[in-house]
Amino acid sequence: MKKILFGLLVLVSNIGLAQDWQTDFEEAKKIATEQDKNIIIVFSGSDWCAPCIKLDKNIWQSEAFKKEAAEEWVLVKANFPRKKANELSKEQTEHNRKLAEKYNIEGSFPLVVILDKNGKVLGKMGFKNVSPEEYIKMIHAFEKK
Repeated sequence: MKKILFGLLVLVSNIGLAQDWQTDFEEAKKIATEQDKNIIIVFSGSDWCAPCIKLDKNIWQSEAFKKEAAEEWVLVKANFPRKKANELSKEQTEHNRKLAEKYNIEGSFPLVVILDKNGKVLGKMGFKNVSPEEYIKMIHAFEKK
């Protein structure tokens, strides 16, 4: 019985820290305005870009980032997979392309864009081989300028 209760407790605590990645930027702006939060857009090539995969594994999936993100930001993922098996809908592909035309003109992967709730760019950065805590500090540094 104790094992079952412990398992449920772990499951519930993990659900509490699950990230809510948006794929619709307009919806993200609405949420950001309602919650008075900044927005983070991540341009990623999830199935071909090695630094993108490392960023996801080392930073986005870390408990430190999940906790901070839940309190501080609205997250948007603009994914550009190449493998047929990971293909996005035509609508999502077009949405991501338009987002990239506005916020990722350079075509950099990964690219992390920090925006205020109105969509104004506060800063941009890519993959950094640092701890999740250090990466979080770097994001906050853009917000304080």
